[in-house]
Amino acid sequence: MPGFGDPRARVLLVALAPAAHGANRTGRAFTGDGPGGSGDFLMAALHRAGFANIPTSRDPGDGLALHDVFIASAARCAPPDNKPTPEEIANCRVHLDAEVNALPQVRVVVALGKIAFDAYLRLLKQRGIAIRPQPAFGHGLAHALPNGQTLIGCYHPSRQNTNTGKLTPRMMDDVFRMTQRALSRR
Repeated sequence: MPGFGDPRARVLLVALAPAAHGANRTGRAFTGDGPGGSGDFLMAALHRAGFANIPTSRDPGDGLALHDVFIASAARCAPPDNKPTPEEIANCRVHLDAEVNALPQVRVVVALGKIAFDAYLRLLKQRGIAIRPQPAFGHGLAHALPNGQTLIGCYHPSRQNTNTGKLTPRMMDDVFRMTQRALSRR
């Protein structure tokens, strides 16, 4: 499944993979997983930060538009148990690479989960961008990259994280405030 969003985006959200009962079914990332699902949680945060015109993501015809944000995934199809294998991520890297190439204005990358964080770093390594020391994933940790981008770690807005309180709306808002501050410094 392809990514979606603003083709002039300065913010790239790298997610894990399409959800089997949401994005895989609807054809749009973070869409159709029901009220209280990861799509609505993420879009509500993007809406509060001014990056989305509505706070929900129910179906591809719902009028959702992203502003200055593009969403891509480390893996392109719904993996078993929501955990793609390293081989699946490596096989899908060509698609992430193509989407990143089509987004020349990206200045901030928000990785939704450690798998997405690591996938983006592997993409940079493949492109010959050496990053030493290797940045550590952590929610709300920002890293200046040698290519001029800022990489921000964020827990994935899965129900497993949001229903348990590991990721709260306030924590997500904090990440997007960091994102806005990083954009304003450029």
